[in-house]
Amino acid sequence: MKRISILIILLLIITVHYRTHAQQDLSLSLNAAQSYAIEYNKVLKNAGLAIDAANKRVMETLAAGLPQVDASMNYNNFLGAEIEIKFGEGMDPTRIPFKPTSNFSITIGQLIFSGSYWIGLQTSRIYHDLTKSSYEKSELEILEQVALSYYTILVSEKSVDIILKNLDNIKDVYNKTNTMFAVGMAEIIDVDQLAVQVSLLENASKSVQRQTEMAYNLLRIQLGVTAETNITLTETLDEILTNIDLMTTLSTPLELTNNIDYQIMNTQQLLSKKQIDLERMNCLPTITGYYSNTQKVLKPDFDMTPPNLIGLQMSIPIFASGMRKARVDQARINYETTMNNKALLTDQLLIQEKQLRFNLTTALEQYESQKENVEVSRRVYNNLNLKYQQGLVSSLDLTTVNNNYLQAETNYITAMMELLQADLALNKLLNTL
Repeated sequence: MKRISILIILLLIITVHYRTHAQQDLSLSLNAAQSYAIEYNKVLKNAGLAIDAANKRVMETLAAGLPQVDASMNYNNFLGAEIEIKFGEGMDPTRIPFKPTSNFSITIGQLIFSGSYWIGLQTSRIYHDLTKSSYEKSELEILEQVALSYYTILVSEKSVDIILKNLDNIKDVYNKTNTMFAVGMAEIIDVDQLAVQVSLLENASKSVQRQTEMAYNLLRIQLGVTAETNITLTETLDEILTNIDLMTTLSTPLELTNNIDYQIMNTQQLLSKKQIDLERMNCLPTITGYYSNTQKVLKPDFDMTPPNLIGLQMSIPIFASGMRKARVDQARINYETTMNNKALLTDQLLIQEKQLRFNLTTALEQYESQKENVEVSRRVYNNLNLKYQQGLVSSLDLTTVNNNYLQAETNYITAMMELLQADLALNKLLNTL
């Protein structure tokens, strides 16, 4: 019976271990992949933790201006020491031993006025806003990276399909040519040329397949999943292009206040301005109040210390040999530098907007042109392949046309990828991902 119990426990452990380490299967559309990454991406999790840390910093700064309560307890033993008192000449002195003493006290302190405290509290809140903006920027970058990886995988898989389809066509021609050579109706050079073409396409297929797996691995990292996770993309390039409204993207104006980099720069400007105020407040006095209650646990014979004490303390900065003024000047210089950086960023964003709109328009024109070129190349290849089977053209002509057709397909996929990238870049600038 004991052995049966042990066996059941072992089976349960193995089952739990297997379920924990079992492969995970994910079927994701583009939007689902982006949502999954927002929830599980480790870089984004760290950005979220930075917001939590900023919240704690605000609480820490706020608590510094609230009442502070401290308690202390001490015990003093004078090791038999005595106090000697003489009452007159010729009289023996009176010796009184020191008794051990023990005190318990509670002190309550309250900051009444400090300019640095109030400015520091405002600064900590602005810093919290900065971390939130940094999180939003990280989120925007994750959305962009996941989309790029998604596009790359689809483009790679489409490239593999095109190469394999082309390879099947060439293999079919190769087999027919080899049969014709066997009966003396074709030359060996035709067979060799087609064999080389088959080998090149097989190598290209393997290379693109490896690139596809690398793209999947990059997507796994962005999604925050393990290397063993199987990912299936449920959208095709054509479906994604159909869902993209390029005209709306091109017609959407750039609002600088919506751009995340501009928002971060605005927050940095506020921080620089508060730093000037903070350095100025260091020239003002600081006032604190306190109350102390001391209870004598072991009292001495002569106790003249009152149990309650209340008071005010003011610290007034008077002269620092110009150090405080130098700090104010440094803060002012940093603020002017931030203002210049903000103006520079504004110019860069406006120029970037024009360039990205130009890129998207050009990519759209290239896509339409390459799409038409693929149709023409396909018709030319099919026509020449029919003539080759009838013996009207050579294998060299067919190989050349096949290469042209394959290059047209490659150019079309490249144009499709550039169009998706251009749309993604402009939407990121507009903060409309």
